[in-house]
Amino acid sequence: MPYEIVTIPCLEDNYAFLIGNLETQEAAIVDVPEAAPINEMLKDKGWTLTTVLLTHHHWDHVDGLDGLTGRDRLIVIGATADEHRLPTLTNAVSEGDTIDILGTPTNIIDVSGHTLGHIAFHMPELDAAFTADSLMALGCGRLFEGTPAQMYESMNKLNALPDDTIIYSGHEYTSTNARFALTIEPDNAALMSRREATKLARAAGSPTVPSSLKRERATNPFLRAHIPQIAAHLGMPDAAPVDVFTEIRKRRDKF
Repeated sequence: MPYEIVTIPCLEDNYAFLIGNLETQEAAIVDVPEAAPINEMLKDKGWTLTTVLLTHHHWDHVDGLDGLTGRDRLIVIGATADEHRLPTLTNAVSEGDTIDILGTPTNIIDVSGHTLGHIAFHMPELDAAFTADSLMALGCGRLFEGTPAQMYESMNKLNALPDDTIIYSGHEYTSTNARFALTIEPDNAALMSRREATKLARAAGSPTVPSSLKRERATNPFLRAHIPQIAAHLGMPDAAPVDVFTEIRKRRDKF
């Protein structure tokens, strides 16, 4: 069954992701920072929105919900653990659940750290993982509620997905993340190349999201805390990877 995934810029630096089933002409949206660009894309594609997938409760991922075309008939799916502060849900889900979205199986992964109850949606048949503010392009989300250990566990869950998984994250932070990543791993040739590609993409007004998990593994410091050279560069040659990850997160917060 053919599908298309469209990246929709919203607000100043957010992204929503529209998933279309090209046979049924039905669509699902992952996060709703604002309604207008999503409604416009639905009109352009000729798709009917049926489902909203919410990754977490932050306003810039949910505030556009009530403005969506056909709001009254939409299925709204979010985390059971976050249900008390999300918009009213039609379906509440938890880690380990597999649900059907537009005819494709979708696995729910708890990726707490940025918030508690943050979830990711993994669609293996589409090679897609919608990670919002957990795993991001060249980064990970700031820890507003969770601990570094929780976020490290979440990164490991996502890092266990297949190499060809495409990571759809929630913000255009890649340029800043690239500059920071080079302070952690200044001799990483793949990272230097990615920074230049990011500069070119942004100069052309193109998004740098999504990105492949393979590329994140090669360049994202938050997936590379287990690498001895990084630990040594940080002056932590004998530290456990979770402690290296914690130090990287602390440095990113101050960057």
